[in-house]
Parts: sequence; C-alpha cells; structure tokens
Amino acid sequence: MEQQQRDTFAWIMKSGWKGLCPRCGKGHMFKSWLQITDTCEVCGLNYRFATPDDGPAFFSLCIIAFPLIFLVVWLEVAFSPPFWVHLLTSIPLLAIGCLLPLRPIKGWLVASQYMNKAQEAGTEKLWAQLHERDEAKKRDKRDT
Repeated sequence: MEQQQRDTFAWIMKSGWKGLCPRCGKGHMFKSWLQITDTCEVCGLNYRFATPDDGPAFFSLCIIAFPLIFLVVWLEVAFSPPFWVHLLTSIPLLAIGCLLPLRPIKGWLVASQYMNKAQEAGTEKLWAQLHERDEAKKRDKRDT
C-alpha cells in the first residue's frame, strides 16, 4: 500500500510538473501557458474535472513570494539601497519568481485531482447527469 502511494505521488509530480496527461503521460495538459486543454490528444481524457481555481497562485505566493519578500526586506535593512535598485532587482525577482512556477503548480494540482478522483462533496449525481447529457449529444452528432 505504501509503495503504491509513493508511485502515485511520483506519477502526480512527473505528469503535473511536466504538463503531461495524468492518465497516459503522453498527451499535453496545456494548450497555452496556463490554459488547460479540453481533451488529451492521445488518450482522450476530458479535462472538465480540472478545477485548480486559485490554488496555483496561492501556492506560488506562499512558497515563493513569502521567502522572496524576506530577501527584499533584508536587502533594504542591510544596505538601504536607493529606490531604483529595488526597481531593477526586487520587483523583477518577485514577478518572475511568482509567475514562472504557476504552470507546474497548476499541472501538479490537476494531476492530483485526477489521480485522487477529487470533486466537491455532494456533486456526484450532478456530474453523472452532466456526463450523460454530453454523451447523448455526442451520440446525436455521430448519428446525424
């Protein structure tokens, strides 16, 4: 059981951080920098389940921005540089440091949702109805 959990965690990290399909590991999860594709081009996984919402921004701010703010404050307290030094160093460091990890974090969250079959509590019946409607529409399009 523990080995399976480690394997699942390793798969989530690999597929999520590389932006690969969490089902097959071959298709692409993203169609642009932060926009998730509708379906996997290899296995056909429908990404409608993916709702990372503000999770990537939250993790980026907590994990990256918080320590960088301490670095910027230390720079100010230790050296008291002129304002332009912060414009050239601190602001780009914070912007790049927070924006670059958004895609891998979002991929990690989507892969986690897929592998753990995450959904809001009490929505199982609604999801089943939505998927039935979509399947019926697909059948109607094929029949016509």
